[in-house]
Amino acid sequence: MSAEERRESVIRAAITEFGRAGYDGTSTEAIAKRVGVSQPYLFRLFPNKQAIFMEAALRCLHDTQQVLDEAVEPYGPDQQEEAGLAIAVAYQKLVADRDMLLMQMQIYVAVAKAESAGDHEFGKPIRAAWAQMYDSMLLVFGGDHIRTAEHFSFGMLINVLVALGFPGDHRVWAGFWPESREAIPDPSR
Repeated sequence: MSAEERRESVIRAAITEFGRAGYDGTSTEAIAKRVGVSQPYLFRLFPNKQAIFMEAALRCLHDTQQVLDEAVEPYGPDQQEEAGLAIAVAYQKLVADRDMLLMQMQIYVAVAKAESAGDHEFGKPIRAAWAQMYDSMLLVFGGDHIRTAEHFSFGMLINVLVALGFPGDHRVWAGFWPESREAIPDPSR
């Protein structure tokens, strides 16, 4: 395996480990063990634990952005409703991956903790990635900040419901779907 492939494995393992135990609860030893490398090798790929976390956090946000972009790709500016539903469907499938969901939640906790401790630099790249995701969705909704905020609000609610383990057929999901949970919009309309 090349160094780049090992680096990719470390990022994926870090998403799992940090997602499950948080920044403080995750050891670099656990990440190295999951990948099957030594801790010294891990530090040849990344300078420190914070760098590993940052790569994992940015990858998680990037992957989320990519899923949302792909969901809206078939829709034009006059198909905002359809694009919005496609976003909801895509996002719910994305966070069904508990590791991805938990990592998202841990990102927010880590930045909040750093901010509370006076470290305003730690969250800068994460805020930038998140703002980029917001701006991308803002374009989908024709510059409408209220609709964009509504979709992000639904996303956060999805995070909570999935994290709490509500099954897909529970009544708490009823407000997410117009008439049928299977109603994925047809981009040709």
